[in-house]
Amino acid sequence: MEKLLNELSSECQSAYGVECDVAIDAQVPENLKRGIPLGLPSITENDLLRHFTNLSKKNYALSTVFYPLGSCTMKYNPLINERIAKNDAFNNVHPYQPIETMQGTLEVMYELEKDLCEITGMDTFSLQQAAGAHGEFAGLLVIAKYFKSIRQKRKKIIVPDSAHGTNPASAAFAGFEIVPLKSELDDGSVSHDKLKEVLTSEVAALMLTVPNTLGIFEKNIVKISKLIHDNGSLLYYDGANFNAVMGIVRPGDMGFDVMHINLHKTFSTPHGGGGPGSGPIGVKSFLEPFLPVPRVEKKKDKYVLNYKKLKSIGKLKAFFGNFPVILRAYAYVKALGGKGLKNVSKQAVLNANYMLAKFKDKINVPAGNRCMHEFVLSPKPLFKNDIRTIDIAKRLLDYGYYAPTIYFPLIVDEAIMIEPTETESKETLDKFVNVVNKIILEESCQELQKLKDAPINTPVRRLNEVEAARKPILKWK
Repeated sequence: MEKLLNELSSECQSAYGVECDVAIDAQVPENLKRGIPLGLPSITENDLLRHFTNLSKKNYALSTVFYPLGSCTMKYNPLINERIAKNDAFNNVHPYQPIETMQGTLEVMYELEKDLCEITGMDTFSLQQAAGAHGEFAGLLVIAKYFKSIRQKRKKIIVPDSAHGTNPASAAFAGFEIVPLKSELDDGSVSHDKLKEVLTSEVAALMLTVPNTLGIFEKNIVKISKLIHDNGSLLYYDGANFNAVMGIVRPGDMGFDVMHINLHKTFSTPHGGGGPGSGPIGVKSFLEPFLPVPRVEKKKDKYVLNYKKLKSIGKLKAFFGNFPVILRAYAYVKALGGKGLKNVSKQAVLNANYMLAKFKDKINVPAGNRCMHEFVLSPKPLFKNDIRTIDIAKRLLDYGYYAPTIYFPLIVDEAIMIEPTETESKETLDKFVNVVNKIILEESCQELQKLKDAPINTPVRRLNEVEAARKPILKWK
């Protein structure tokens, strides 16, 4: 185990100095003065540099290894966008400064909203939301406010079991009752007939993840859209998997009324670690009055912030949104253009289908022989002697790979969900496929104890995950 800085500290190493040219003793009241020393570690600059460099080498990151996390689009993002996001002209803007002095910032937001409308087929966007689930919550509040404005009591949201797990959570948080919908066994798609059975006058909306969590496009989307709208309900698009379809199809053209899109997945921001994120919501024009405030508007040649929207659901986040994420997305969209974005999706779908083809003759694929940007394996029939998917995932760490998403979606036993994204080479995909096949087809039969003990060569061995989740130790003793 790597030692902590305070464990490396030594009194004989003078590693820092604190100087102050203000007479603190004369200005600070006695009751506010520290009673004990700061306790800063005393360590040489050389050892400090080595400490953090060695720690960085223990991380799994896109800069070091393939990161096949299903449903999360963990892909390479152009570093030029990082430089743009760090540009002082944007980085030093303060949201309380006069509106006349932040015209460039507002122009970026205004232009990105227009671009997202063009890409998705929606009529208008709000960039304020801080993440995908935050976008879902905002979209559902818009739906609730809309039905309240037309005096209809609709308190139910239909959520298929092939949707993202945040969908029912967001709907419940927004005050709706969840109506679960069992999907088709072969590919997780929504059955027109089963949907009809649960559709009532109380249903406000159907939330669809397209492509769904099995990586399958909803084949009945036109019929579903008509059925929902004939019932007076709305159709919500979970855009977390938009990486598979941008430039190819547009949710607005398929009949969706509300959607969110994850800029930090699809449009160039380092993903993971809890943020920052951005989950803009797009709506059709009849829902525009309910969007959060402020709204970025253009009046003649000047950009303004409009807080005076009487039907708005209000403010959902401090200031205008996570601007560095918005800025990266703006740069990504402008650099690629329409043809480039379409090529991103085509390449993501091609890579996923290539990997699926390499796996399908050896490992069970519940959703068939074709997929969009991701796919799900179910190796359960191959497991013997109490081997499980968790053992496969832990063993992958020994081979230097971050493990894919496992046990999701819940409708697949012992699921392994893989998304290669568009930015990985054929050579990288082949190496990963070979390692997974080796572990599942060979090691699970011949080296049972090694799998049960995995990971073996990582800094920390296998944890008791239940205890770690319920009784985390978050401080050094």
